[in-house]
Amino acid sequence: MIDMDTPYRARRGGRGAGRPRRTGLRLLVCLLLAALLCAPAAAAAPAPPTAAGTPSAAAAARWGDRRLDETAFLTTHNSFTNYEDSRWSSVNQSESVRAQLDNGVRGLSLDTHWYEHSTWLCVVSFGSDCYPSDVYLCHGDCKTFAGATYALPRQSFHGTMQTVVDFLVTHPQEFVTVFLEDYVSAEQLRQSLGRVRGLDQLLFRPDAWGVRQNGWPKVADLVTAGKRLLVFSDRSDREGLGVMYDRSWTVANYWSLGDMGEDLACVTRWPDVPLDRREPGFRRLFTMSHHRNVPTVLTAALDNGAKLRNRVAGQCRTAAGGRTPNFVSVDFHRLSDGSGPTPASVVAELNAGP
Repeated sequence: MIDMDTPYRARRGGRGAGRPRRTGLRLLVCLLLAALLCAPAAAAAPAPPTAAGTPSAAAAARWGDRRLDETAFLTTHNSFTNYEDSRWSSVNQSESVRAQLDNGVRGLSLDTHWYEHSTWLCVVSFGSDCYPSDVYLCHGDCKTFAGATYALPRQSFHGTMQTVVDFLVTHPQEFVTVFLEDYVSAEQLRQSLGRVRGLDQLLFRPDAWGVRQNGWPKVADLVTAGKRLLVFSDRSDREGLGVMYDRSWTVANYWSLGDMGEDLACVTRWPDVPLDRREPGFRRLFTMSHHRNVPTVLTAALDNGAKLRNRVAGQCRTAAGGRTPNFVSVDFHRLSDGSGPTPASVVAELNAGP
């Protein structure tokens, strides 16, 4: 057996190498022991990513000290069905997705579907519907009824997400959330998201930030850290992509006001996730939907004024156990009944509240 305390030169008959080699071996052993002792603690309690230092002055001025779960965002229902991005026969919004963002919308709802290239549609449309297989934004099957379940030009998911990322790049103090009604596979979604330039740098992942253990960060901290895009899906198998499962992170009311706009009670959308759900150390974000089964300009104007403001205070906040809505989702977001409140002003009041 070799005695590690015996000088190297005595064991090998060499000269002058004993002390440096012995010191080096001891240092190596110490480093290995330190790594073994420290590794379990690091794995058990990973430090969540945070902004370096304090929030920037611009971020603090824009968002104050509000955490994400204390902030309200104007959100549009079926944001992609609008008169500007494509030729829809029935729409939920008047403006393009980019115009919605420019006009203060900070939450978007999109329906993702897979479209398989159709030579037949290409031929019968005289070349106007020659699109490759991809993930597109459709309101049902992507081949059934042009203008109703899909529209031309076809709106690719990655193209719309690129619009969102480009907006965020040119508006460095803003934060946007995207909600997916998701009908594609995780692999199809991954490939589509992979083509969105700059997405990874902006994507905020609550799981990586330890939100369930530490609570939601301040919006100003997220803005300072550059994590300004949050994506939810109604499918649970894509959190590895940074797309969060909505039923794990949010509460939501049933989406419809009914045909006549009279169903004002706020009841949960998911029976197993009540609106007033409480979890130790963690508060879910609250998505409040406020729109009818069939969107029209007239009914949206009737719903988006005093009715919206009163419903937030009288029904939805109470049903959610005092929780203020974080995402207020409406049709035709710029319309109201002329009584004073608008969707934008209701959201502003929520952010100005205690």
